[in-house]
Amino acid sequence: MKERKIKIILTAKPTLEGAGVHLHRAFGFAEAPHFDPFLMLDDFRSDNPEHYIHGFPWHPHRGIETITHLLKGTTEHGDSIGNKGIIAGGDVQWMTAGSGIIHQEMPKPDPDGKMYGFQLWTNLPATHKMMSPRYRDVKAINAPIITLDNQVQVKIISGTYQNTSGPVKDIIIDPCYFDIAIPENSDFTFETREGYTCVLYNYEGVGMIQSNTISNRQVVLFEDGTHIRIMTGNQPLKCIFLSGKPLHEPIAWSGSIVMNSEKELKKAFHEYQKGTFIKK
Repeated sequence: MKERKIKIILTAKPTLEGAGVHLHRAFGFAEAPHFDPFLMLDDFRSDNPEHYIHGFPWHPHRGIETITHLLKGTTEHGDSIGNKGIIAGGDVQWMTAGSGIIHQEMPKPDPDGKMYGFQLWTNLPATHKMMSPRYRDVKAINAPIITLDNQVQVKIISGTYQNTSGPVKDIIIDPCYFDIAIPENSDFTFETREGYTCVLYNYEGVGMIQSNTISNRQVVLFEDGTHIRIMTGNQPLKCIFLSGKPLHEPIAWSGSIVMNSEKELKKAFHEYQKGTFIKK
């Protein structure tokens, strides 16, 4: 048994996206090669509707999957081929853009004006960049929650924990996506798959990993190993845990299109301009 050591700790940085949405970016772009197969993680928690209400108007996606995980508020989404829906607090949407969709996401606050959630972008391998688009909407009630003897709770969106699997299956990068709540004065150790990239994002409270204090809006990238140990003191901790099989492929990235070469990237934007972006 080998405990995973910390490779990188980053603090999410404020940024603007879409039509002026205020968010914090945990990692993306320059850091993406270290987080393979994960491309970007955004934290869009806000109590001010002016920071997010204008949302993300129509824009193209190709070559990636986007995972939207809401804690509070709602998001209405729609695309150019007629798909539409709403996810609310506790729900998750796992969207595979594949060969391409033109998409919009419009957030709405809860009764207190709050919009809390995250969006993760994951890469698709070259063999699946042009697969057919698909959606998987997961209602909160359908994501199992394991409660341990020490009251640690693990909500399973994808992957398996203690022989219980999450509702999102058959994803190419074989991901785990857990939402973990650890009470104060607790010690939690869980197994990880060797050779897979493992990432933890703290979104509430404080935790200790080895001798490092991990605070709100900090992301941890781990070295390889068989398990991770997290401890808490006089504050509880809530975090997202991610793991996935790295692709080890080149990345050509502009906006919300991620391919393997500049030639493929230019072709995608040429098709978008010519109106041939959507594949039947």
